[in-house]
Amino acid sequence: MARTADGTGEQARQDGGATGGPPAPVRRGPGPVALAVSLFGELLITAGVLLGLFVVYSLWWTNVVADREAGRQADKVREQWNHDGTAGPGALDTKGGIGFLHVPALGNGEVLVEKGTSTSVLDNGVAGYYTDPAKAVLPTSGKKGNFTLAAHRDGHGAKFHNIDKLRKGDPVVFETRDDWYVYKVYAILPETSKFNVNVLSQIPRESGRTRAGHYITLTTCTPVYTSRYRYVVWGELDRVQKVDARRTPPKELR
Repeated sequence: MARTADGTGEQARQDGGATGGPPAPVRRGPGPVALAVSLFGELLITAGVLLGLFVVYSLWWTNVVADREAGRQADKVREQWNHDGTAGPGALDTKGGIGFLHVPALGNGEVLVEKGTSTSVLDNGVAGYYTDPAKAVLPTSGKKGNFTLAAHRDGHGAKFHNIDKLRKGDPVVFETRDDWYVYKVYAILPETSKFNVNVLSQIPRESGRTRAGHYITLTTCTPVYTSRYRYVVWGELDRVQKVDARRTPPKELR
């Protein structure tokens, strides 16, 4: 084997060339800025997933739960009407419900009506009649006044979700054990302050009426998915129809 002047062989010279060259570059990890950006991105993704789950819960699952509860309560009310002679108009202020609201334009069938408009009432997928700040006059009393109601527009049954579909002349029917109260929509207020209690007045002057009568008022939140303002629909009693043995609904509901 050929040797160099220092006595090393050719192979050694080649090996030396392989091991004695410049070191390979060291791989560096991401810097602190890159790590912060990556962590922030992961947090955003997580927050987005959680927000999506919350929306599903608020706008879908609460409807499922509320509809189930409202259905159970509605069955109890109808069973009471069928078997308890003391029920119906003689027992209106019960927690079980005073009757059923039917509004074809809403497209959600019958809506159980209970006393009160607190979230603990409305979250059960029902409509509630006002006891505060203005007390509703129930149609079964026979007195002139305003039968004022509220229900959720989104979540928890969303019974008034399609309130914007109502038009003047549309029927709004309230059913009790003994009677059908048929109202007709005559005025709509698409937006007003949630503090505007005048819309609940016994003579709803904001609707254009100036004399006492038999009125019904539906209220809910607006715009959709918010509670910033209130949407209001007023109706006036057209007639009262007695419930027959077959419980035949009025023509407006057929």
